[in-house]
Amino acid sequence: MVKMVSSPSSPVTITVSSSGGKGGGGIRSMGLTSPIRRNSPLSSRGNGASSGGRRASRGETGKYCSMSQEETEEVSSEFVNYTVHIPPTPDHQPMNSSQSSLLDDDAKDPGKPNRSYISGTIFTGGFNSVTRGHVIECSTDQTEMVKSMATVCAMNGCDGKALKGDGRVPCDCGFKICRDCYLDCLGNGSNCPGCKEPYRDVTDDNGDGSEADDQACPLPSMLDRRLSLVKSFKAPNNPPDFDHNRWLYETKGTYGYGNAVWPKDGYGGGSGVNGFEHPPDFGERSGRPLTRKVLVSTAILSPYRLLMVIRLVALGFFLTWRIRHPNHEAMWLWGMSVICELWFALSWLLDQLPKLCPVNRVNDLSVLKCRFESPNLRNPKGRSDLPGIDVFVSTADPEKEPPLVTANTILSILSVDYPVEKLACYLSDDGGSLLTFEALAETASFARIWVPFCRKHRIEPRNPEAYFGQKRDFLKNKVRLDFVRERRRMKREYDEFKVRINSLPESIRRRSEAYNAHEELRAKRKQMEMGSNPSEPLKVPKATWMSDGAHWPGTWSSAEIDHSRGDHAGIIQAMLAPPNSEPVMGSEADEENPIDTAEVDIRLPMLVYVSREKRPGYDHNKKAGAMNALVRTSAIMSNGPFILNLDCDHYIYNSLALREGMCFMLDRGGDRICYVQFPQRFEGIDPNDRYANHNTVFFDVNMRALDGLQGPMYVGTGCIFRRIALYGFSPPRATEHHGWFGRRKMKLFLRAPRKVAKEKDEMVLPINREHDEDDDGDIESLLLPKRFGNSVILAASIPVAEYQGRLLQELQGKGSQGRPAGSLAVPREPLDAATVAEAISAISCYYEDKTEWGKRVGWIYGSVTEDVVTGYRMHNRGWRSVYCITKRDAFRGTAPINLTDRLHQVLRWATGSVEIFFSRNNAMFASRRMKFLQKVAYFNVGIYPFTSFFILVYCFLPAMSLFSGQFIVESLNVTFLTLLLVITITLCFLAILEIRWSGITLHDWWRNEQFWLIGGTSAHPAAVLQGLLKLIAGVDISFTLTSKSAAPEDGDDEFADLYVVKWSFLMVLPITIMMVNTIAIAIGVARTIYSPFPQWSKLLGGVFFSFWVLCHLYPFAKGLMGKRGKVPTIVFVWSGLVSIIISLLWVYISPPSGGRQGYMQFQFP
Repeated sequence: MVKMVSSPSSPVTITVSSSGGKGGGGIRSMGLTSPIRRNSPLSSRGNGASSGGRRASRGETGKYCSMSQEETEEVSSEFVNYTVHIPPTPDHQPMNSSQSSLLDDDAKDPGKPNRSYISGTIFTGGFNSVTRGHVIECSTDQTEMVKSMATVCAMNGCDGKALKGDGRVPCDCGFKICRDCYLDCLGNGSNCPGCKEPYRDVTDDNGDGSEADDQACPLPSMLDRRLSLVKSFKAPNNPPDFDHNRWLYETKGTYGYGNAVWPKDGYGGGSGVNGFEHPPDFGERSGRPLTRKVLVSTAILSPYRLLMVIRLVALGFFLTWRIRHPNHEAMWLWGMSVICELWFALSWLLDQLPKLCPVNRVNDLSVLKCRFESPNLRNPKGRSDLPGIDVFVSTADPEKEPPLVTANTILSILSVDYPVEKLACYLSDDGGSLLTFEALAETASFARIWVPFCRKHRIEPRNPEAYFGQKRDFLKNKVRLDFVRERRRMKREYDEFKVRINSLPESIRRRSEAYNAHEELRAKRKQMEMGSNPSEPLKVPKATWMSDGAHWPGTWSSAEIDHSRGDHAGIIQAMLAPPNSEPVMGSEADEENPIDTAEVDIRLPMLVYVSREKRPGYDHNKKAGAMNALVRTSAIMSNGPFILNLDCDHYIYNSLALREGMCFMLDRGGDRICYVQFPQRFEGIDPNDRYANHNTVFFDVNMRALDGLQGPMYVGTGCIFRRIALYGFSPPRATEHHGWFGRRKMKLFLRAPRKVAKEKDEMVLPINREHDEDDDGDIESLLLPKRFGNSVILAASIPVAEYQGRLLQELQGKGSQGRPAGSLAVPREPLDAATVAEAISAISCYYEDKTEWGKRVGWIYGSVTEDVVTGYRMHNRGWRSVYCITKRDAFRGTAPINLTDRLHQVLRWATGSVEIFFSRNNAMFASRRMKFLQKVAYFNVGIYPFTSFFILVYCFLPAMSLFSGQFIVESLNVTFLTLLLVITITLCFLAILEIRWSGITLHDWWRNEQFWLIGGTSAHPAAVLQGLLKLIAGVDISFTLTSKSAAPEDGDDEFADLYVVKWSFLMVLPITIMMVNTIAIAIGVARTIYSPFPQWSKLLGGVFFSFWVLCHLYPFAKGLMGKRGKVPTIVFVWSGLVSIIISLLWVYISPPSGGRQGYMQFQFP
């Protein structure tokens, strides 16, 4: 049987071919054909795929499918059939004996529609190639299994036929139950076993009414009869207001004192007067704001601003005095020092100006729950009205980014405290590795027990590696008696899970070697049968094989055509299908289920594996290209109006982090917020934070200060985006700043019905025919394919995402667009094969050709720091951003603690800044919609690497002064010392006040100062040179992926990488600076001591500044020495001797003034 299925909005056609084998078994293959065909290497090895299918068998860890030669003959030769082994997941479970025994009883029941097992199908395809959907089947025909499973009672221990009646089940939640079990439930409280709510009116087969007939039922028409969001969105008018009289008629609501009395638990049966409770006060709590801006105390901020002014004035006087009093004895020394000081003053001013208006923000999660998840007039059942969130996790190399680290991040996402049906997780594997694929499958299987365990016991954090590695008392605030027992079981399950993940590389290697050896034997046998010379070498590709005996469509361990890192097909696999809209309770503990989940919702969010297509000759744009592929895939498959992106080593440390971020997006004025940035917090850092890995000065001082302007910068991870802001659309309202320093403001309403003058690249979203007075709406619609590509489903999802991300109508101002409350409390549309096929075409390597992806849509291309550029573009259109610092860290990750890795990380950031400076993303070309101080902050981002050249000169100046016997000034004048003292004291007081209003420590501030000089003398100069080479000579810049360290094993040193010395060219300049300044101090001291006319003032000045340089480079020197005790003492002895010898040679070659005779003689007074 062949079925043709096509999507009206896509050119992709799905051909479903099913063939029956002996014994009722079979396998179905879905070939998804694109208009342009491509000859795949697998198509020439059809027999190999078939034989691989015959070798497959059924095991304990998953489903295997068998396929015989007779079965393959019935399938069209146009398609290739092979199977995929997937470990069992909650949405893809092997059948037990009781279920398989029912297949013959109900196989002929045609009443139920066939269900699409998206979670059991791997989709592949790409440019000029056939798009295939490889369906995982068991040994029984799937159509019969689904039809029979749909009529089986879901009660434990019961295999009776479920009630069908007029085609509906007794409860709205869809829980299947037979007649006998239903009558038992009616006699034991009339509650549905699935959703725990009272049954609505259902009569038995004899037509006799039961006691439940007299009970009032909730308003089913509000939710069950509501059109889908897409249909209601396309309606010309908004949904009508809530019919209060109808609600009173169809529920138990009654009139009392002029208002409806709200029944307890939603529908009556309370213990108040006449069984009713007073209605909740919806106007008090839900009307309160979700967030508040807390200004820094005036007692701190006012002196802070005053000190900035004082220091700026002192710098002006100091530089004026320095310019007017040159050192005529050493003009070259004076000139270099003055130029450096002028640049340092400008750099300090650019860094300090954005810190004028720091703010703090707090949110109220109770108001969020009351407003969006509590029963109200439009949402009687209290279903979640929160918008959906798509979570992106990116990885590229399983060797540098261990699969166990990625798996723990995925588990923390799946168990986050957010409505399950509103959450979807996408993993981007840019390397196309089978190791990552199978590790994700194991993660989906382990999530079946880990996620309910976290929900039941409110585990924090919900990363199993971090949770079980905590050294605090795990019994704190735990009151359930079964917690200790279930925690012990869960720890054992996680240890077994780690063993399975760690054994995957070896398992894949052995499996592939065995299959490749078998293929070589087959090839030799075939060669002998054809009569060829056996001595001729055979070229058999060293493929990577999946568990079912099929070729992995991604990257192979030995690179081959169509199977290398830069040349492989696109892959999409839904590991976990979208969950039901109603809660699904688990079962009691047994052999298969280690914990009791009878009172826990066991649903899991949708989990999707994505590996975009890569082909030679295409620029794939590294991480930015991978993120844009996820944006398109998620828009087609789930279309959450908000997006959270995380690195594979950054996990959710606070399960309420998503809710706290959504408070800002959904509060009044939140429609102007493009993203909510969270601070980055790190684990595994040495206690002394030798290389300033925590970067607290940037995250707690600079970013908090930017929050008082137009918002913080985007830093690459831990950020919740508004989807339409990523699409390049302008905000609904913006402010233009005119005049000097932007003092004159002009407000723009970009989505108003009246015509507004737009900029050259303005992109306004036409919603609900807002532009009826002109043809702007039609023009924007016609430009969508040019901007977003030829996917009709993607284009149709844009207005839906905009509608779902709107604020509630009561929060919007007069004449503004908003969505009614309860409009998102509807189930999602099911995911089908045609939708996934469309997503496959959207991740092809040619999809972005002649579109604006990477130019103004999505993550921006052209820089290694695509995160900063992407955030800059949004701010430049008038969007605002918010910095969310939670009481409990929202996310935590890892950072390189090795000196070399840290320097290369800083090099990559600084190179991106240089690229920004020499591009149109320079803040000097920003629009008027960006505030003046925000422009200053972005300009400083692009210019700070150039400060490194002045730092280098100033680090060598003390040594030059000691070598030459001169100083930057002729003498230590009182005016010079006074101004220098004022500048130093104001700097110290500014640092103290920054510590007060930001919450950092003095240690953090000092470590940041030290590493600023280390980076300025090593990575920043190299970054400037690389940027200039790219600009002038077109030399491309490539960086290696930063290695992520896995959790240390028991007994291993947690900070072992800290003491590893890896040589790098970036270390040359700091080492030279340290050696030169050390030798200069020795020479200066020796010269002054042996001089007949010692000049102690010049020696004091030179030694002070040399010592200042060496103190800043101390962490670098300590990193070169490795672990304490590893460097032999003789090294220090020889270093001291060499320094003394060089100093004496310099004194001998350049003797002090007064003649050579007697200058080596020393006389005591």
